[in-house]
Amino acid sequence: MPQDIPTPKPIRLAVAGLGAIGFGVVAAVQSGRLPGFEIGAVSARDRDAARERLAEIAPDVPVVAVGELEPYADLVVECAPAALFPEIVGPFVRAGKKAVVLSVGAILSSEHLVTLAAENGGQIIAPSGALLALDAVTAAAEGRIASVRMITRKPVTGLLGAPYLDEHGIDIASATAPIRVFSGSAREAARGFPANLNVGAALALSGIGPDRTTIEIWADPALTRNTHAIEVVADSASFSMSIENVPSENPKTGRITALSVIATLRKMTAPLRMGT
Repeated sequence: MPQDIPTPKPIRLAVAGLGAIGFGVVAAVQSGRLPGFEIGAVSARDRDAARERLAEIAPDVPVVAVGELEPYADLVVECAPAALFPEIVGPFVRAGKKAVVLSVGAILSSEHLVTLAAENGGQIIAPSGALLALDAVTAAAEGRIASVRMITRKPVTGLLGAPYLDEHGIDIASATAPIRVFSGSAREAARGFPANLNVGAALALSGIGPDRTTIEIWADPALTRNTHAIEVVADSASFSMSIENVPSENPKTGRITALSVIATLRKMTAPLRMGT
């Protein structure tokens, strides 16, 4: 007689940050839309507010400090302010676990965590997020890429408060026409726009690196969506792509970003996996 196949244990998720992305992940798991996972713990800047927000869908999930997440979970989803990136990701990769990260730009200033992951069998995973080109760029990088260029256009509200604007005295609040606020490398863009240009860092890390990938950023008062246009020239293919992302409740984040995290997690347990 055939033996019963044991049901695999659910993968325990920690969610660091309970904004549009983090709450979306928790809701997907709790509703059964993301089978094979369970929420081990969450963290948020305001833990009392987080408990209130989770009251209806996950009242028994522990809400803890970011530095306390690792024992509760096999994998962390990082969707918090970039300044917390090392504190969130470090304990997981040190323990040989995985981290799905949204603050991709923070990798450029925390490259020691990649080394730490390699030394301990951990892994840092960056979802495609708002960029539909990452699979093609990753494949092209196995050959030779000559150039990668991205032009990002965002509503003014999506760029307000960026350190680069403050440091250079660029006022966009009263803009009545599109303003180019930045042109330079992906590394410089990630440093100057830590909450806005994770897409540029992801593109750079998938291709020819943060110093050779060029970025333009425009503030456009006429826009209601974040738009990205990408041009790649490689020995295997030359291609260009563009995408318009519908903003989430946070104007700095597109709705598709949260869905990309869920799709990344689903691939980890799916019997059929599509994409690079």
